[in-house]
Amino acid sequence: MRIQKYIESDNELWNSFIQNSKNGIFMFNRNFMEYHKDRFTDNSLLFYDDDKLVAVMPASIKDGVLCSHGGLTYGGFITNNDMKQHHMNDCFSVLKEYAISNGIKEIIYKHIPHIYHRQPAEEDLYSLFYTGAQILKIEPATTINLHQPLKMPKGRKAQVGRARREGVEISESDDFVSFINLENQVLQEHHDTKAVHSAEELKLLQERFPNNIKLLGAFYKDDLIAGTVLFIYDNAVHTQYMAANDTAREIGALDLTIATVIETYKDSKDWLDFGISTEDGGHYLNDGLISQKEGFGGRTNIYQTWKIKIS
Repeated sequence: MRIQKYIESDNELWNSFIQNSKNGIFMFNRNFMEYHKDRFTDNSLLFYDDDKLVAVMPASIKDGVLCSHGGLTYGGFITNNDMKQHHMNDCFSVLKEYAISNGIKEIIYKHIPHIYHRQPAEEDLYSLFYTGAQILKIEPATTINLHQPLKMPKGRKAQVGRARREGVEISESDDFVSFINLENQVLQEHHDTKAVHSAEELKLLQERFPNNIKLLGAFYKDDLIAGTVLFIYDNAVHTQYMAANDTAREIGALDLTIATVIETYKDSKDWLDFGISTEDGGHYLNDGLISQKEGFGGRTNIYQTWKIKIS
């Protein structure tokens, strides 16, 4: 087993491997990863068994810490159908050797949640344990089983009904500027922060991946009052952003938006992932936020981040 650092000429090889892997997602396509390449020093890796490519790892490096990947929610090893446990153990062994040779002090490893796998692909979790890695973060992400969704409580159903009576219309939109303005208003008010993506970045990514990124807006009297940006994968749909103003909260516009997402994808996808509801590296649980997500019928699926100390 040997490692080769990603270079630009590997672009086509990398993207083809992601497309045909058992746990790759469109966010690992180089056309997605490199939209913010000015913010991260790329240190992605390719793993070869003899001359056969068997795994890749999106990664960035900063201050002697290798992270998989600093600009992505999750990363870790992306593997093909030939990957078996002993091969993964070998991948971690050569990764440690690579780290030592390149002065890397530690590796931050973001496991890809199983709901995004096309085939079972948790060899890395055993290898992390086997090699003495430590859990750095456990974060609860609220997820709906779209084939067997739990019933919404009466209050949530009532809000969906009210939105319909009030004439709220749900439709796809390309007005990312209005949505991000709304999102940032909500984030600033409740969390003193702002969206990771700008409207221009979301529009750029949507143009590159039109089948994977969609903005679903809730319109009331021709105004966008709520909505969600959806990242759409083979098995799952993820609400990358959700936002609602005071009017939307009063008349149930976001409730109707999510009910529409569930109805739209219930036959074609397995999971609807609302993402995490924690701050401070998972140590603070936002009870109000997770309760809102659970009110749609979601329950906890774990995001895991590990740390490998290099001695």
